[in-house]
Amino acid sequence: MLLLPEPVRRLAAWCAVVLLVSGVVWIGIRLCVAFRTAVTPVLLALLGTALLRPLFRRLVDAHVNRSLAAGITCVAVVVVVGGAVYIVVAALIDSGSQIVAALKRAGQSLATYFGGAGTSLGDLASHGKRLLEKFGGTAASNVISGVSVVGEWLAMAVLALLLVFFFLRDSGRAVGALRTLVPRGSADAAEAMARRAFAGVEGFMRGTTFIALIDAVCITTGLLVLRVPGAVGLGALVFVGGYLPYLGAFLSGAVAVLVALADRGFVIALWVLGVVLAVQVLEGHVLQPMIQSRTVRMHPAVVLLAITAGASVAGIVGMLLAVPLTAAVFGIAHELRERYAVPS
Repeated sequence: MLLLPEPVRRLAAWCAVVLLVSGVVWIGIRLCVAFRTAVTPVLLALLGTALLRPLFRRLVDAHVNRSLAAGITCVAVVVVVGGAVYIVVAALIDSGSQIVAALKRAGQSLATYFGGAGTSLGDLASHGKRLLEKFGGTAASNVISGVSVVGEWLAMAVLALLLVFFFLRDSGRAVGALRTLVPRGSADAAEAMARRAFAGVEGFMRGTTFIALIDAVCITTGLLVLRVPGAVGLGALVFVGGYLPYLGAFLSGAVAVLVALADRGFVIALWVLGVVLAVQVLEGHVLQPMIQSRTVRMHPAVVLLAITAGASVAGIVGMLLAVPLTAAVFGIAHELRERYAVPS
């Protein structure tokens, strides 16, 4: 090793560090996946705590008991989230027949255009019927497994809500508990990194919520002006999709355009598409720099890579958690750089 040039030795040392860190991260991810039913509620509860702590602090500052303040905050979350989900589902159910009719008309147009190929909607229906008869048992088993998955999700949601209550109520003890878990000489650094990570997540959640609310209001207003059915529900869908950067806006906007196409025709659908694109441009060039300028800001490429990695690890839950966790990692990295950077 001593015979190697200095640059090669440095490269070897960095490679060893990268391999060691990658191994630790990989083991941590595998453990989180193995214990996902316990890890997922904890992570969701941390995100909920970061988002709801301002409301909780306002209640505590108004001399409300901490337990009562945490309970009121959790009840408010249940009411708001439940109402938003109900509005979205009801609007999509009301517009479902219109969407199906639009798709059927599009299929008939394509069948007429490609009539020489010998493909028609009747052929597709007969093929579909044979497939359903062939795989009926598999579909039934999938329904049963789907019911079990829904039950698992409900259990995790209830657990996450309970954890939010305890995290809010006992947040004052978190720093003391952290300091007792790390060596005495590293307590200050660990506390600073934890505070910076939580501040990054809190700033991201708060900024994302405000931006999603503005997007939902603007798009809902445009849909109401264009008289698109289910405008309020579609606006709620836009708000929920705002927590999944870039991809959520694309999917919720696509649903809005599809509903407009089904009920109001091609021209109105183009106007809806223009409204959605204008709002996204406003978000990317004005709202994001202004609102999140004081929090951990990430390049769009980093956000997309984080979402892709989260989806590959844990599906939809991984997509939702990937960006806030990346914000926490960025916060820790900034704290380490400020503490241990060599002055130039």
